[in-house]
Amino acid sequence: MSTILSMILAGGEGTRLYPLTSARTKPAVPFGGNYRIIDFVLSNFINSDLVSIYVLTQFKSHSLMSHLRQGWRVSGVVTGHFIDPVPAQMRTGKRWYEGTADAIFQNLNLIYDIEPDIVCIFGGDHIYSMDVRQMIKFHGKKKAALTVAAIPVPVAEAHQFGVIEVDENWRMIGFEEKPKVDPKTIPGDPGHVLASMGNYIFNVDPLLKELIEDADDEQSSHDFGKNIIPKIFPNKPVFVYDFFQNNVPGMGERERGYWRDVGTIDSYWDSSMDLVKVEPIFNLYNRKWPIRTYQPPTPPAKFVHVGGEHAGYSSNSVVSSGCILSGAIVENSILGYGVRAHNSSRIVESVIMDNVEVGANARISKAIIDKNAKIAPNTVIGEDLEADRQKYTVSENGIVVIPKGAQIG
Repeated sequence: MSTILSMILAGGEGTRLYPLTSARTKPAVPFGGNYRIIDFVLSNFINSDLVSIYVLTQFKSHSLMSHLRQGWRVSGVVTGHFIDPVPAQMRTGKRWYEGTADAIFQNLNLIYDIEPDIVCIFGGDHIYSMDVRQMIKFHGKKKAALTVAAIPVPVAEAHQFGVIEVDENWRMIGFEEKPKVDPKTIPGDPGHVLASMGNYIFNVDPLLKELIEDADDEQSSHDFGKNIIPKIFPNKPVFVYDFFQNNVPGMGERERGYWRDVGTIDSYWDSSMDLVKVEPIFNLYNRKWPIRTYQPPTPPAKFVHVGGEHAGYSSNSVVSSGCILSGAIVENSILGYGVRAHNSSRIVESVIMDNVEVGANARISKAIIDKNAKIAPNTVIGEDLEADRQKYTVSENGIVVIPKGAQIG
C-alpha cells in the first residue's frame, strides 16, 4: 500500500477576517460554537483514516498551537500516527514563507524523513466535510501526477479562486489564478466557473522536482496556484476531482458539495447562519462523520426563567455548554462556551464567542462578538450602522464586529 503524508497549510494571516485575526491565525478562529476552523480539515483526515499529518503554522500561531496540543494529540506507540504542528523554522534562510509552495519547500526535510509515495497538501481554513480517501482513489485510477479538488462557484467570485478548464475526462487543460476579467466558465453553464479548492494530492517525485525548480526561480511567487500548477499541467497528467461527487457517510443531498472559504467577515457570518437553519445546509450533528475538537470542562447550558413578561427563550440557535441565559431572547444565533446573557437582553442573527457577557436589556443584531468581551446593560449593537461605524468594525454587508476582550458601554 502507498505511504501517504498529509500537510495542512495553517499559517495565513487572514487579514480580510480582521479583527477576528488580530491575535490569532485564521485557522484558529472559533466557528460553530464548539470548534475552530482548523478542526474541519483535521476531522476530514482523521475520519478518512489518514493519521500522518503535519500542520504548518506561521503568523500568530500560539492560539492554534495551544488548541492542537489540547485537542489533537494522537501520537503514541503506533508508528506513523501523529498530528504535529510545525512552526516556520527558516531552515532555508532567515525568511518567512513566501507562498504556499515555499511553505512546503522549506519543510522538505519532513517529506524526506517519512518517504511517502503520496503527499496531500490541503488548506487549513475552510468549512466542509470530505472523505479524502475517495480523492486519493481517483488520483490513483487516473495515474495522475497531481490531482486538484474543485467545485463550481459563481462567475462573480472567480477573482478569488484559481479557475480550471478540463476535458471530457477531467484532465486539466487550462488554469488561471484569480482572473480579474473574463474567466473561463463551465461549458453549458455561463454563470459558473470551476474553482480550485486549494486541496492537492501529489505523487512525491513530481512534487519534489517542481518545488526544487521553483525555489531556484527568482521571478516566482512560490505559490501553487500562481506558479506550480500552471507549469505542471501542460507537461504531466494533472486531473481535477469533482468535489460534488464526494460521498461522506451520513450526509444528505442538501449538504452535498458544501464548501465555504470563510475568509471575510461576511462569508464567516453567512456560513455561521447556515448552521442555525431548521434544516442546516451544513450538518454538525452527523454521527457517522463527527467534527472533532477540544472540549473544555464546562457544565451544561442553563436557561433561567426570571419571571414576569420577560421569560426568555432560544430558537433556531446553537448554544454551547457553560452558557447561562437568564430571561434572554436568542434567535438564529450561535453562542460559544460560557456565554452569559442577562435579563431582557436580545441576541438576533449573531455569533457570540466564548465567555462573553451580555448585560440586561442589551440588544445585539447581526454582530460577531469575539471571546471575553463584556457588553454593558442597555447597549445597542447592529441597529444603527452609521453610529456603529464610528466605534466598531462594520463589514461591507453590515455585520458589526466586536474584538476579543472589548469592554463595550
